[in-house]
Amino acid sequence: MLMVLAAVYGAAAGLLIPRPAHRMAVEPEEEWRAVCPGGHPITGPARGWLGRGRCPDCGAYGPGPLPTAAATALVCAALAAATGPRPELVAWLVMAPVAVLLTAVDWRAQRLPDALTLPLAVAGAALLGLGGWLTGETGAWRRALLGGLFLGAFYLLLYVVNPRGIGLGDVLTELLGRVLGTWGGASGAARSA
Repeated sequence: MLMVLAAVYGAAAGLLIPRPAHRMAVEPEEEWRAVCPGGHPITGPARGWLGRGRCPDCGAYGPGPLPTAAATALVCAALAAATGPRPELVAWLVMAPVAVLLTAVDWRAQRLPDALTLPLAVAGAALLGLGGWLTGETGAWRRALLGGLFLGAFYLLLYVVNPRGIGLGDVLTELLGRVLGTWGGASGAARSA
């Protein structure tokens, strides 16, 4: 049942990905898109950021809503299956649609916008820390933060060596380090028990 609920949440969140993906898939120096491909203004809740990727005059724009809904549902269901009914599942489910949005933007513009990666990293640390506190596994959270810091430092070094080969938006890999640190610590503790 948990996987089904996570999949339904993921599908609903995935339907909202095309609009911000269209708006954010721009070159680093460009402003976020404020118009559909036909030139009509994008309006709606949250200054036009929330809503379906559909213009009343032109039709759909951005990545397809069904593929993004399916991908987000699949990711959320897989996270629920891997995590089970634990507090950190909430953190994964909050971060999953943003990660799918980042994937869609990266696919279209070959960049990861700092406007998404930095809040995702902070929210991930806070939510995983809360999950660690609720479960009494704060050691796993500390290991996750250290994993994220080490991976972030490594990617910063890659950026310094070759700034055209990697962007600062790749701070998303810091999140990957945090995830690996959390799961690595938890699986190590389970093996030793």
